[in-house]
Amino acid sequence: MSQFPFSSSQTMSSSFLFPQTQSTVLPDPSTYFSPNLLSSPLPTNSFFQNFVIPNGTVPEYFHPYHIQSSNSSLSASYPFLFFTAAVLYQVFVPDLTISASQTYSNAQNRVISSYSDLGVTLDIPTSNLRFFLVRGSPFITASVTKPTSLSITTVHTILSLSSYDDNTKFILQLNNTQTWLIYTSSPIYLNHAASQVSSKPFSGIIRIAALPDSNPNNVATLDKFSSCYPVSGDAALKKPFRVEYKWQRKRSGDLLMLAHPLHAKLLSHDCNVTVLHDFKYRSVDGDLVGVVGDSWVLETDPIPVTWHSKKGIDKESFGEIISALNKDVKELNSSAITTQSSYFYGKLVGRAARLALIAEEVSYPKVIPKIRNFLKETIEPWLDGTFKGNAFLYERKWRGLVTKQGSTDSTADFGFGVYNDHHFHLGYFIYGIAVLAKIDPAWGKQYKPQAYSLVTDFMNLGQRYNTDYPRLRCFDLYKLHSWASGLTEFEDGRNQESTSEAVNAYYAAALMGLAYGDSRLVDSGSTLLALEIRATQTWWHVKVEDNLYEEEFAKDNRIVGILWANKRDSKLWWAPAECRECRLSIQVLPLLPVTETLFFDTVYAKELVEWTLPSLKNKTNVEGWKGFTYALQGIYDKTTALKKIRMLTGFDDGNSFSNLLWWIHSR
Repeated sequence: MSQFPFSSSQTMSSSFLFPQTQSTVLPDPSTYFSPNLLSSPLPTNSFFQNFVIPNGTVPEYFHPYHIQSSNSSLSASYPFLFFTAAVLYQVFVPDLTISASQTYSNAQNRVISSYSDLGVTLDIPTSNLRFFLVRGSPFITASVTKPTSLSITTVHTILSLSSYDDNTKFILQLNNTQTWLIYTSSPIYLNHAASQVSSKPFSGIIRIAALPDSNPNNVATLDKFSSCYPVSGDAALKKPFRVEYKWQRKRSGDLLMLAHPLHAKLLSHDCNVTVLHDFKYRSVDGDLVGVVGDSWVLETDPIPVTWHSKKGIDKESFGEIISALNKDVKELNSSAITTQSSYFYGKLVGRAARLALIAEEVSYPKVIPKIRNFLKETIEPWLDGTFKGNAFLYERKWRGLVTKQGSTDSTADFGFGVYNDHHFHLGYFIYGIAVLAKIDPAWGKQYKPQAYSLVTDFMNLGQRYNTDYPRLRCFDLYKLHSWASGLTEFEDGRNQESTSEAVNAYYAAALMGLAYGDSRLVDSGSTLLALEIRATQTWWHVKVEDNLYEEEFAKDNRIVGILWANKRDSKLWWAPAECRECRLSIQVLPLLPVTETLFFDTVYAKELVEWTLPSLKNKTNVEGWKGFTYALQGIYDKTTALKKIRMLTGFDDGNSFSNLLWWIHSR
């Protein structure tokens, strides 16, 4: 598959690996992956992750269906959307369960036999079933590999089962108001009891679709596109700021897929597709709209990646910023980093790197040598393995980086050892490395192999089966944003809390490309950055006028706390929903030049700040969170925000007074 991979990551990632370790906390991938896949790096934040850890029975959301697997069956739910002022979610109910009438082998697990960017193939040998679960397909498609008597059961009562077209089409009506359509590649003979449909032996293709609503035209649409089915799908990044979907399909006819709201915004008019605006499925992500065509082109606006602010700083403000820089740099060099946490350590590295770029922007190079020495002294021990208490290590079970602490404790380093939050932690280190390589090219050259190994861990865009790291560990090429939750089972699938730290990761990667003169790394980092920002603005930034979320949820929330594959939550992992300043801050930090693009919408920034400010009244020990609230206030009211920032007595550990002054004076 043609890509624009890193110009040197393929050689760098194979020429340097951090010291190897045997993790004691990672699950065994051989339980649910077929043997032919185990010799390659495996996905750790994927859309089907619940299927492969650890008991494999927790559902995943495939748009528009919630799917649960077992060793003998697959259950599908066309989920109903529940919502309150605090949470919006879809509940799994096994509307239909597909299996064989009798088990053909008790010994075999269901297994993932192949996967792609947009789909996964699930084999259930005990039932002679192979499911092609492709995201965005209105049909659930299975190949019955041998003549098998099938069973389709439901937790509801069957009201009727009608046959059409020589027993290759059936309409199943349930007492929960749902209607399902069943299509087969050759005649099948079905009969039903109260809650079960059974068949005579059948082999071939069976496709099942929920009727999205009572519109009679939807039946005709499903009829028309019932033949052609996708078995997998690739998302190619051949050009900057452009994603090309291509589905591998079988049987004749045109392919019908579903686009979520961000797809609809980015879908290029140049590609040969037809949008069926009246054919819609409901979803936690907003309405899914029918699109006919086996290849799509998605294009997003370019985001130029720059080291410094776009508009620059008024020279009359240099003095105040330089005064703050002198103090922050003095404190930097008088206090060693004491934390062993890869996350908090990385934040302090990123904070120091910001000081160097601010000094460049205000033409004050005097402090840069001190910052450079600090960055070298703090970054090098993680790259050469001399840091006491923790280290980056490489494990070969799933293939990727873990920390020394995380290799024996799944909760250490916020779960880094079970592949949680990799882009967050590594993004801070990469930002520091990019800045240090910029101001000290000789150092950058010396540590380039380690630097590329860090970035390739979560941003490998090269060959699908890179020998050291999986393809795009965190970034979801269907949703067009990252997930952070790693190899942990969650009933609502993958999740991500801090979008701004995800933005930082791809921004930092692009900056590293600038530092090393690697145009392909700049392009790939910038493209993922642009998509992450668009997805954040679509699903995390809540705007009532968008009508994306239910009114009751939208009117009480201006920003999502945790976004799950199957849920929107107002709370955070570490704070309740009532802590609005926490919710705002975790979606802003770290404060960077790219933050201006992330919060380009001045009207929304004002709504978010005004929603947050009452939560700051009469509170102590929230100075760090106040800083980010006032930073956004500076977008539309620089004078008031500057006064408030000057009165702060403390800052977030990844932020500084210098950085806040730089932000305000560059508005």
